Amino acid sequence: MIRFLLSTLSNLVMAAIALLLAGWWLSEWVTLHLGGFLIAVVVFTAAQAILAPFVFNMARKYASAVLGGIGLVSTFLALWVATLFNGGVEVHGLGWVLAPLLLWIVTALGGWIIVGVVLKRYLEKREKQRIIERATR
Repeated sequence: MIRFLLSTLSNLVMAAIALLLAGWWLSEWVTLHLGGFLIAVVVFTAAQAILAPFVFNMARKYASAVLGGIGLVSTFLALWVATLFNGGVEVHGLGWVLAPLLLWIVTALGGWIIVGVVLKRYLEKREKQRIIERATR
């Protein structure tokens, strides 16, 4: 349970960072609104979590040649879903190409670093402490 919560928190943080970077670096095509930013982050993260397995299964079944681009496709779809909620994020023109690419890179690398390294170390340390506590009882 703790792993799920920490993973979800990590995904939310990385989505927020990725959207902020997109709004900053791609300001000509991506607009963030402070009032709906948190909603956009939550919607993007939830849509990414729901759409990624769906898109993967569809591609595996019907177009196995595109399996490598699943992350980009699900990121694009999650961004599109997030734009449906007014007051959070708006994407225009070339932003529909550049923003999903940036979001995918940031969330993938950040997720790999946070979940793959930091969270793994934390959970291993916690497990060692539990083993020591059990042994000393």
